[in-house]
Amino acid sequence: MSAKLKAVIFDLDGTLVDSARDLTATLNYVLRHRGRPEIGIENVRHMVGHGSRALLIKGFDYSGNVPPEEELDRLQEMFLDYYNNHIADHTISFPGLWEALTELRSNDVKLAVCTNKVEDLSHKLLQSLGLDDFFCALTGGDSFDYKKPDPRHLLSTLELMDCDPDNAVMVGDSANDIDAARNASIPVIGVTFGYTPVPVEELNPDQVIDHYDKLIPALREIMKT
Repeated sequence: MSAKLKAVIFDLDGTLVDSARDLTATLNYVLRHRGRPEIGIENVRHMVGHGSRALLIKGFDYSGNVPPEEELDRLQEMFLDYYNNHIADHTISFPGLWEALTELRSNDVKLAVCTNKVEDLSHKLLQSLGLDDFFCALTGGDSFDYKKPDPRHLLSTLELMDCDPDNAVMVGDSANDIDAARNASIPVIGVTFGYTPVPVEELNPDQVIDHYDKLIPALREIMKT
């Protein structure tokens, strides 16, 4: 591993973990409560990435009109309460992740999570999957007054890690991740197995991987430049 690499920041949903089944079940729980039809997982996958409220809005918009803001507040509470109790019923980490994280940690590379999911649920999900010990920092969509694709979300995460952007790489699955990294002048690796509605190759990350066994070689390639 290049001595230049000091930090790797990961997105969560669709990057570290495949959480689509539990997010779909939670969204459909709320939709049923309002008498709306359920949405298939293949559609929900492309709605994930902007936080729970945005997912609710997209879910309701998919099947009709979106409830007013005051009702959305109540529905979001219902969503978060249900999800909190079912956060890892079917969620798993992506293949090869453990091995990649272990190798990075053994090379003294600091690891962090930067996600638009709320912070407490992000911590709980990582703990439920036994992944929390890998990461020295985690920031969520409610950690600051800004979130991805705002580059300050990544830069503030790096501050918590006590790392410089020049020695960091972002790993994500969507335009939120890639745009945030670009605007923060941080190289970015896109994963093909995430939830983006646009193929990640079309978002022009610095490297693209289809499995976590490709992560270390991709990081080495980036650090050459």
